[in-house]
Amino acid sequence: MKPLNDFLKSHPAIVQYSDEPVEEQIDPPVCPKCGDRGFLRYDVPVDHPGFGQVYECDCRKQQKAVERLEHLRKLSNLSAFTGTSFADFETVPGTQRAYEEAMTFAQDPTQRWLVLSGPVGVGKTHLAVAIAHFVIEQGMNAYFAAVPDLMDHLRSTFGPDSEDAYDTRFEEIRNAQLLVLDDLGTENATPWAQEKLYQIINHRYVERLPTVITTNVDLRKIDDRIASRMLDHRLSTHVDIDATDYRRPGETRIIRRGSGNRRP
Repeated sequence: MKPLNDFLKSHPAIVQYSDEPVEEQIDPPVCPKCGDRGFLRYDVPVDHPGFGQVYECDCRKQQKAVERLEHLRKLSNLSAFTGTSFADFETVPGTQRAYEEAMTFAQDPTQRWLVLSGPVGVGKTHLAVAIAHFVIEQGMNAYFAAVPDLMDHLRSTFGPDSEDAYDTRFEEIRNAQLLVLDDLGTENATPWAQEKLYQIINHRYVERLPTVITTNVDLRKIDDRIASRMLDHRLSTHVDIDATDYRRPGETRIIRRGSGNRRP
């Protein structure tokens, strides 16, 4: 029987054989600082406080930020709101100012709040979602949630099967670049839920983080601590929408924009 190497040389159709050593092709590292390892150890003297310490490289921090952004987008489930943009909003009597304020906020949400109140079916959620879509397209991190669902999600993180740690999720939500809280006041008003909601809103109030809140509840029925921060004129623009429910038959729309998809 011929040795294996002789067999391979005589059967080039089966395998490409070469006596020359093959050099492995390795792509150069993307990050010049850490060589894609994700961590750095600074070259400092032995007596330096940072000697031997390992630090995250900027590339790893950026990657984690991107992952957090994508995770918040999935949690927000904004993909369910198709046809919910400013172009698709249809104004009816009483909604023009809300539309204009929402557009203004979306174009420059820095250190401002927008509160939209009014009855069911006047487009509050549509405008809030449109703002979230708009700022995400501009590269901002945004988290949208109906408040009852948000409270349920936070409670679920305490379960043994939860993939999310409560502390991690709570910090991501309250520090989102833009937080959109829909249907505030309709959550189950347990002491725990009230306290968590207050902590989120107070943190964003103190830090002046862009926030959008919608509610169809009489503002006098909202926790005084939360209502006071929502309506602080130095930070927040409040629009009370005095319009009729578009879901009721027989209502007339006077201005039409975009494809005409109805508001959620």
